[in-house]
Amino acid sequence: MNDIDEVKKGTTTVGMVCKEGVVMATEMRATMGTLIAHRTTQKLFKIDDNLGLTVAGVVGDAQTLARYITAEVELYKLKRGQQMTVRSAATLTSNILAGSRFYPYWVGLILGGMDKDGGHVYALDMVGGAIPDDYVTTGSGSPYVYGVLEDHFQKGLTVSDGIDLAIRGLHAAMKRDSASGDGMSIAAITNEGFIVQDEKEIQKRLVKMKFT
Repeated sequence: MNDIDEVKKGTTTVGMVCKEGVVMATEMRATMGTLIAHRTTQKLFKIDDNLGLTVAGVVGDAQTLARYITAEVELYKLKRGQQMTVRSAATLTSNILAGSRFYPYWVGLILGGMDKDGGHVYALDMVGGAIPDDYVTTGSGSPYVYGVLEDHFQKGLTVSDGIDLAIRGLHAAMKRDSASGDGMSIAAITNEGFIVQDEKEIQKRLVKMKFT
């Protein structure tokens, strides 16, 4: 990647706040220009039982950041004896990004999770901006997902409905954005922990919504 516009390209990720938690989802295609480089790329990371991270941008930078943030969150938990709040994790990530302006991480992130105040999602840009919202989507497929979310998102929707809405948004992006595709990775973060949706469950929901 040679300029900031490239960070917007090549992926679709989404995070949204639901009644009982947070839903985070991505597709799995990695591209190099017009080349499909990988079809099973990890873009959704478990940071802790109550925290998740989606990534768009340079794969190496994304993987480095995921390891870095996970280690800092684990150290915090060992020192304090409690999980880091979502706001604190977003601030930590923002500080890491802002501190690397002379050698920036070429990424766009969504950090989400649960704490004593409920569910939260934050959009983070490559220079450290951190903005909380009810729902966020990043990457080249994000305009299509925003169209779906603007039409269907409602405050207080259940996690199950949130998973369906994430699938609907990703499906729309994968139909129209050539850099997005090759399956979905979805997790729900609730008081029960970080729960990954298996492929069979996602396929079952796709069939129910008549997307296959």
